[in-house]
Amino acid sequence: MTTIHHSIHPEDRQVMVGMREQMTPMKGSISGPEARVPFDSMMQQVAAAPGVTYETATVGGVEGVWCRPVDAADASAAILYFHGGAYVIGSALAYRNFVGQIVSLTRTAAFVPAYGLAPERPFPAAVEDARAAYAGLVALGLTKIALAGDSAGGGLALVLLSWAVAQARQTGNPSPICAAAMSPWTDLALAGETMRSRAEADPLLTRDSLATTARLYLGEHSARDPLASPLHGNLADLPPVLMHVGEDEILLDDSRRYADLVAGQGGWCEVHVWEGMVHVFQSNFALLRAGKASLKAIAEFLEHQLRSSGLTKQKVAT
Repeated sequence: MTTIHHSIHPEDRQVMVGMREQMTPMKGSISGPEARVPFDSMMQQVAAAPGVTYETATVGGVEGVWCRPVDAADASAAILYFHGGAYVIGSALAYRNFVGQIVSLTRTAAFVPAYGLAPERPFPAAVEDARAAYAGLVALGLTKIALAGDSAGGGLALVLLSWAVAQARQTGNPSPICAAAMSPWTDLALAGETMRSRAEADPLLTRDSLATTARLYLGEHSARDPLASPLHGNLADLPPVLMHVGEDEILLDDSRRYADLVAGQGGWCEVHVWEGMVHVFQSNFALLRAGKASLKAIAEFLEHQLRSSGLTKQKVAT
């Protein structure tokens, strides 16, 4: 595993003081469907990227949103992006502007599926929708597909990665080119050491709130099922994986532990840890230098891997 640490910029340090004051009253509030409206309202405030169009569509039987650049670099390439929200909140429509930023930077179309959310559609609905959306992109003739996501969506992207790689070996269908995840939730058993050591530093997430949403999603199902927690999946022979995570979030170890296991299988997984940053800080790219820099690095990784037709274990300059 390669870990790259990014020091906080003095301007970001000042911005984070104000952001933490705003976040503190909301700490641990994402614990069920009642948070859907305020969460979507927050994500919809993300600025739209120039040169990107949006349309609702159905891919593989899964509804969602296409985010398309007006100057696509490669019509055979696409990004399959899974929104965050602890498997209980979030929506494709609310995330379209955020994903549009990546689309603009990579000049690659992205489909954001409206995968099933708990408690109405508990596990394994999200996984089934993810598989169907991926199969739908393949059926459309797309041969270079990158997976991406944030938070629970980042974990779902990594669940799909292991499954799609295994399917490609069995069927000859295209395997994902790479995966990029922001603050991914890879262990729904919540066993990472930073669940404790970052509990005070994290102004947004709590172990209790994550445990509540995990129960809504999983019911009595084991949190250690690889289809729920990619940390426990088959991590052999994966394409390159990139992770960006805040140093002050309780999910920090979800990235580091996953990357350690990938490296133990001989794979390439690079983790970028951003000093003073919190969960999915990239959504605040308009205010944070780190947010903008992280999005740019993620986009460069995705673009390089897609343009290189998925040459495995080829590191990019970030």
